[in-house]
Amino acid sequence: MYPKLQDLVDSLATKLSRPATLEDRRQRLVVYSRHSELPDAVRHASILQRCVSAEVLAWLRRFELAKARQPVRIPQNVSLGMLPRVCIPIRHHDLLLGYLWLIDADESMSSEQIALAVFAAQDFALALYREVLAGELTSDRETEAIRNLLLCGSDVQAYAARTLIDGGHFDPYLGVVVLVAKPVLTPGAEPDDQVRLALEHALANTRHGLPARHALHLVSYSDGLLLFGTEREVDELTVNRCVSHLDHALQTALSGLEQVSSSVIGVGQPRSELAQASGSYLEAGQAARIAAFMPDVSRIARWSQLGIYRVLAQLFSQDLGELVLHPGLERLFTDPEALPLLQTLETYLDLSGNALATSERLKLHRTSLYSRIQRFERLAGANLKDGNERLCLHLGLKLARFTGRYRPAG
Repeated sequence: MYPKLQDLVDSLATKLSRPATLEDRRQRLVVYSRHSELPDAVRHASILQRCVSAEVLAWLRRFELAKARQPVRIPQNVSLGMLPRVCIPIRHHDLLLGYLWLIDADESMSSEQIALAVFAAQDFALALYREVLAGELTSDRETEAIRNLLLCGSDVQAYAARTLIDGGHFDPYLGVVVLVAKPVLTPGAEPDDQVRLALEHALANTRHGLPARHALHLVSYSDGLLLFGTEREVDELTVNRCVSHLDHALQTALSGLEQVSSSVIGVGQPRSELAQASGSYLEAGQAARIAAFMPDVSRIARWSQLGIYRVLAQLFSQDLGELVLHPGLERLFTDPEALPLLQTLETYLDLSGNALATSERLKLHRTSLYSRIQRFERLAGANLKDGNERLCLHLGLKLARFTGRYRPAG
């Protein structure tokens, strides 16, 4: 596929008498040199999977390769089965295009050999730059088709689906389930290139584990999505395996990033054909947002299992900044000392007013529980014996979470 690059990497490997590998800037395999044996587990896996694993990505992140202008020595990592290496960033007019890797098992590479590899990297840069231009044109067309499939009207969606199918990207006989992977950022943090690269790795890793033409993926500003092809009779076990694989890859790829506190995955309902993927995408996106805002929802949120939260999600899509809630709640939201009362009330309502279950959940004596409930009723001017009042309070607490006006401790 890349004859010029293949010749270059084979020539350099012969001159240096050591295996060489070329990856693009997202650390996806481009070409690798011939070898008589596979030197270590990481090279073996990279050749088989066409990209590094999330575990390897997390290990390499500490060396800040994307910022490097000079060769970087990477030490051995026994737990990953990774021998020592030298990494040479490939740049064209300071634009990072990829990485040249040279295995240095006994750490015997001399400065002259490294200098030879750095000089050869100039030829790699020119050849890889041409390939990147051609590859990104193809990738941009796929990306545009996926965006049109998910965000445009039905006529455009049908055309986008046909474009992806005719281009050999997706099997026409498959249905589709959309998964949305969303990093949960620490307060004040913004998604950056490291977060998006981690998302790309997790999605690509999951996609490469699926059969050809069974998946598409896309990374946006703050999350990533995977369109997973399913048989018309949806096999829940297969879907669950895909979700589990993505969850593991996502957690591993994001580990060590200070701006990320956790991650969630939203799972939409299956659709019978690719052209209908937008419905599953909307469900998965809403489910992911609910999981990110609501700690009592599982990190993996399936739209089909969200119950009342599906109704709240529709409200959440509107502008709730000026939403008028129960006046008693409004007063207590502004009082930090009322937070234990609100948390007690929410747990009590979540458990259908079961005092015993609430006491056990909160590790609170029932006398203390009743005292808190009565105090809340007095301060809020509420009557929990009224079903409509309970519904109003319960929905108010959940909606206040969405808008950030109510943040339970822990």
